[in-house]
Amino acid sequence: MNDKKKPSNDLSERTKSFALRVIRLYVALPKNTHSQILGKQVLRSGTSVGANYREANRSRSKNEFIAKIGDCLKELDETAYWLELLIESGILSLQKTRDLCRECDELLAILTTISKKSKASTIHLS
Repeated sequence: MNDKKKPSNDLSERTKSFALRVIRLYVALPKNTHSQILGKQVLRSGTSVGANYREANRSRSKNEFIAKIGDCLKELDETAYWLELLIESGILSLQKTRDLCRECDELLAILTTISKKSKASTIHLS
């Protein structure tokens, strides 16, 4: 897993890469019950970001686009939460997850900016 690779500027590719990293993280988790329960949560939320972003790009209206970007943000925030639990419970080390957590934070920042700008342009159009 090459987590040090420079992130793509294409958010479709970047969110897909994020999902693949989350999948690899899940596969590498210990096979005990609590690790797998937390892991399935991060797997579900982390892989849905890219799917929601693709849906946003196929939206039929500005409001639908904004709603789907909002879904991306919710899933990223949830992913950050599950990663925090995996780290703080001692299942994963901060060192092993640092790059993935950083990417989660960067995607949150990028998509928050997109959401705010999209909402602002919708207000100005009304």
